[in-house]
Amino acid sequence: MNSVPLVSIVTPCYNMGRYLEQTIESVLAQDYPNIEYIVMDGGSSDDSLRILEQYRGRLEFHSGRDRGTADAINRGFERSRGSVFAYLNADDTYLPGAVTAAVRNLMAVPGIGVVYGDANWVDEDGRVLGPYPIKQYDPALLSQECFICQPAAFMRREAFELAGLMDPKLQYAYDYDLWIRLSRFYPIRKIDSVLATSRMHKDNKTVGQRQPVLKETLGVLRWHYGYVPFRPVHAYACYLIDHRDQFFEPPRPSVLKFLLGLFIGLRYNLRHPFRYIREWASVMTLGGLVRRWRGLLDFFSAFRAARVNKRL
Repeated sequence: MNSVPLVSIVTPCYNMGRYLEQTIESVLAQDYPNIEYIVMDGGSSDDSLRILEQYRGRLEFHSGRDRGTADAINRGFERSRGSVFAYLNADDTYLPGAVTAAVRNLMAVPGIGVVYGDANWVDEDGRVLGPYPIKQYDPALLSQECFICQPAAFMRREAFELAGLMDPKLQYAYDYDLWIRLSRFYPIRKIDSVLATSRMHKDNKTVGQRQPVLKETLGVLRWHYGYVPFRPVHAYACYLIDHRDQFFEPPRPSVLKFLLGLFIGLRYNLRHPFRYIREWASVMTLGGLVRRWRGLLDFFSAFRAARVNKRL
């Protein structure tokens, strides 16, 4: 066992009893022989504690109030001892052999701080919805989007410590913030193995609390890079107008959303207005803008006609 690094896995949990047992089983069923598993419950009022009691002796768990997911992960890490660290939310799962594959790749290159693999999106019943849009690591791309699937990521303990652990002030974009900070100290590497599932459902923060997720993401980008690119700004503008969750209900482009993206982007990029205007203007061709503008005019014309007919 001394030649096999101890892997510490922390699961933050709050009222996720519906999925918690699947998450636990996916960890305990791993073929890796040296795992320390800690569940940090935030004081759940559902059946999470009953489920955890069933696994007493096979994992370590603690229950009590915390300041959110990031804080719970930090507290779990402080209780852990492993030289490899990962955290797995209470509605996600590892696939068979995930820990072994991650540790083998992490140990193969001593200078690597983080490895991450591929993953699948699944629904609330565990049915595969499709592959998570993971991309090869590119620090320039990281300033544009978060392409790392958190449950498929494993890191060295010293890398997590040097990065400063999770930021407990963040409630939604803490994963993205962590990858950005880690990338400044250690190389990050993608491996070609499907390691995990990420569950998408209405109670998932990414889906169910879309507006604060997007707003906090804009803040993280501005804090780290001093510039917020068009793509996340446009996603935020879309949500403000149509309130679509942008996963089960993809956003639809429109002139109004495009124009709102200009004003929001300028607000977040006060130091780089011309850079943002150039990016904004490069996204849509003049022909595309004219077509969408005509579509908007047709919509208002039809709306006025319907009101007139209603009066008649």
